[in-house]
Amino acid sequence: MRGPLALIFALTLGCMAVGPAAHAQAADPAAQQIHAFDDALVNMMKQGGKLGPRGRFEMFQPVIEKTFDVAAMTRFAVGSAWPTVPPDQQAELVRAFSRLTAATYAHNFDGYNGETFTIEKVETRGPDKLVHTHLVGAGQPIELAYRMRQADGAWKVIDIYYNGTVSSLLGQRSEYAATLAAGGAPALTRKLNSHADELLRSR
Repeated sequence: MRGPLALIFALTLGCMAVGPAAHAQAADPAAQQIHAFDDALVNMMKQGGKLGPRGRFEMFQPVIEKTFDVAAMTRFAVGSAWPTVPPDQQAELVRAFSRLTAATYAHNFDGYNGETFTIEKVETRGPDKLVHTHLVGAGQPIELAYRMRQADGAWKVIDIYYNGTVSSLLGQRSEYAATLAAGGAPALTRKLNSHADELLRSR
């Protein structure tokens, strides 16, 4: 696995905590979704060297589609400009965002060194749930919180907070806004796909 800064965008690993509190959290459907996501991620990491970047990408793309509400995340990352984007260009942006998300995981999680995470608690906030986790690996534990909302009958990730406060999507919004202002949605789609291509070419 690559350095901790990668976790701001491509996150989590591991196995569920044990004990009474962990068993209570494990019954929550949002926590179960994260648990399944982590199982798939660890499986990819354990096969990382054999699969290579594109193999990891192909393995993990369906996991992203199942676990993340990519359309909602794209809308949030684009921000107030989203309603001005034509529907066909919105669809292209969502596909590019999904592709970049999967490519980022494939690039950053390229091997397994026994990393684990624990689910600490599940917190309800209006229509959303926050699934609080700790990543345990090399160095200090890292706190990650998944903001989840129901979509298509399942709890799906709509944002991820690093160390409890830093939104992965807010960090992208200013960069996306500049690209949209300069070249519109097609320019942003090209940029996202180009970044994904770059990640999949490198180890």
